[in-house]
Amino acid sequence: MDSLLPAPLFGIFIGACAGYFVRRARLCSFGAIESALMGGDWRRMKVFALALGLAMAGTQLLVLAGWLDPLRTTYVPPRLAILGIALGSLAFGFGMALVGTCAFGSLVRLGGGDLRSLLVVMIFGATAYAALRGILSAFRIGTVEKVAVALPGGQPSTLLAWPFGAWLGAGLALALVAWALLDRKLWRAPRLVTAGIVLGVSIVAGWLVTATPVDDFSVMTRPQSLTFVSPVARAVFGVMIGGPDWFDFGVGSVFGVLIGALAFALQARDFHWEAFDDPLEMRRHILGAVLMGLGGILAGGCTIGQGLTAGSLLAMSWFVSVPGLMLGAWLGIRVLLEDGFLARVWSRISGG
Repeated sequence: MDSLLPAPLFGIFIGACAGYFVRRARLCSFGAIESALMGGDWRRMKVFALALGLAMAGTQLLVLAGWLDPLRTTYVPPRLAILGIALGSLAFGFGMALVGTCAFGSLVRLGGGDLRSLLVVMIFGATAYAALRGILSAFRIGTVEKVAVALPGGQPSTLLAWPFGAWLGAGLALALVAWALLDRKLWRAPRLVTAGIVLGVSIVAGWLVTATPVDDFSVMTRPQSLTFVSPVARAVFGVMIGGPDWFDFGVGSVFGVLIGALAFALQARDFHWEAFDDPLEMRRHILGAVLMGLGGILAGGCTIGQGLTAGSLLAMSWFVSVPGLMLGAWLGIRVLLEDGFLARVWSRISGG
């Protein structure tokens, strides 16, 4: 099955759909975690469960049809960098709490005129690029990622490689979708349900359009889908420096999210400029952006990249990164809201 358009154009379109419907629903992964852990409201978490279930089901269909080879993706290596994923997800989650949203959410907010998110995206992208290919990459590769677990027999780190892995994926997908859709309260918020469906379908669409070449003479690259760590880094670097081959599906999806969020903000007359209230808020966002950039590269993705895209492949990194993201976010919330030892340490660091 050959794609009819270059992957970057598909990236723009898929990212725009995700950005439009997520902003329309005011959906945020950090907000979902905060509501669940601090308020006991799991409704938005169920929206992401719906998205993950649909992404799992659709991705497994692509694999069964022979249109996607999971082994060609970056999410299922034979050696699992367990330390980097654990530390990175904790750092990303903590930074997410300081910023108040994730990398994807920052792009959605920026599309609505939030200038705080502009600073976050720039610092996040620069830090991620430094960890990916810059000054921090040697430390990442030579120290943190050396602590890795090799799977027996060189098996890829995905449950799909296990006996009955496809059946396990189908069961998990069905359970996640049922958990979401059997909640009658969730049906009272159709915009949330729609956003979950669009996110899930977007993950599958990303795999589909990047797993096949545009034509018989195209150079095959690794299949990819929505994630907002290294693509944001490459987008920031590409806008500033340029160079060949920087505008791929991932970078296209970054700009697409901005376009989609902006389109809804203008349609709903919800576009307005926002800036920092005080220096303390700026320092908090800067530190959070740094932690998300470094943590996202170590973890191999963000709340979308690991939480949905890696999850759609039943990657083993998902079982480490998602709890780490949630724990990091919970620690960040506790530091910001409570008066304890960690809060006093944070006050010293931030100057608050």
